[in-house]
Amino acid sequence: MNADSSRGIDFHQPIPLNYSYNRPGSIPGTITTIDRAVPSEITLIDYNQDRHQYATNLTPEECAEHLDTSSVSWVDVCGLGDRSTLEKLGRVFNLHPLVLENIANVPQRPKLEDYQDQLVIITQMANFTPQNQGFWLEQVSFVLGKNYLLTVQEEPQTDCFDPVRDRLRLNRGIIRQQRADYLTYALWDTIIDGYFPVLEVYGEKIELLEEEVLKQPTATTLAEIHRLRRELLALRRAIWPQRDMLNILIRDGHPLIDKSVLHYLKDCYDHTIQIIDTIEVYRELASGLMDVYLSAVSNKMNEVMKLLAVISTIFIPLSFIAGVYGMNFNTEVSPWNMPELDWYWGYTLCLAVMLAIALSLIIYFWRLGWLSNISK
Repeated sequence: MNADSSRGIDFHQPIPLNYSYNRPGSIPGTITTIDRAVPSEITLIDYNQDRHQYATNLTPEECAEHLDTSSVSWVDVCGLGDRSTLEKLGRVFNLHPLVLENIANVPQRPKLEDYQDQLVIITQMANFTPQNQGFWLEQVSFVLGKNYLLTVQEEPQTDCFDPVRDRLRLNRGIIRQQRADYLTYALWDTIIDGYFPVLEVYGEKIELLEEEVLKQPTATTLAEIHRLRRELLALRRAIWPQRDMLNILIRDGHPLIDKSVLHYLKDCYDHTIQIIDTIEVYRELASGLMDVYLSAVSNKMNEVMKLLAVISTIFIPLSFIAGVYGMNFNTEVSPWNMPELDWYWGYTLCLAVMLAIALSLIIYFWRLGWLSNISK
């Protein structure tokens, strides 16, 4: 997310600074909205086993008419840019001021809160960026009541709830025969399952980085490895608390959640364990990529040094011979002063000896395997 976006946290871009935090010393329950946040839009799905009603662009007061009925009401709020609408929702649903603050002021750490007649669940949903080059996290808040479920999202039309909406509309499965607790499970399960496609993309990224590290590592490769580790850490921070929340619900239960639904929540818990295990494996692979990168760079430097050493070793005896015959002693003063300078084939013989020495060293290094390693 950049300065011109109201979306959640985009971990393919630098971490933004326009979170909607309250100022120090603010009154509990204070709502702080981002200037460019999307206006709030309310959608209602009211259903039972025999009936399905869908309405959009509602006001909080219109939603209040469905809260005391025997059917299940799903009130979905998309967008956090309308403070007055959020405050009206707080009055209609009788939300605690701190609950309304946690819903409106994002991002919050995923958590579970019990308010007797309401169960508040705050989660993080992972969505792809437009080019699928990264992901961003969007906060989704659940307020579960006896016959209703209130969900609040940051962005409209970017969630993964369409399969659940289709099941409600087409009366598929048992969802319309169940209460609001089962709807909460279905939506939460969809959020958790949404992490798997993201992890598949990161698995492919790791494979590509492995090939790049082994073939031609560059500074860009190192930056991609650092980015990968940071994004995996963000995924871990988003899913780890949800595992703890599910564990608490399964272990302690809740009056608003039927025991039959707890069995379904165990499946969600298993999925979070699987996601966390996959993230840990990918983090280990990313750390291993860092080690492989450093080793590859070090080996590349060693090969360069070996090549320079081979070249220097070949030219050392040649430089010695050329230096000896460059001393310019006068052969007329003494017969011992380089008599070979007067030989007819002296210069040719000197070049032949130098060539023979160079070829001998090259053959020797080749038999040691040094030249073959350098060529690779």
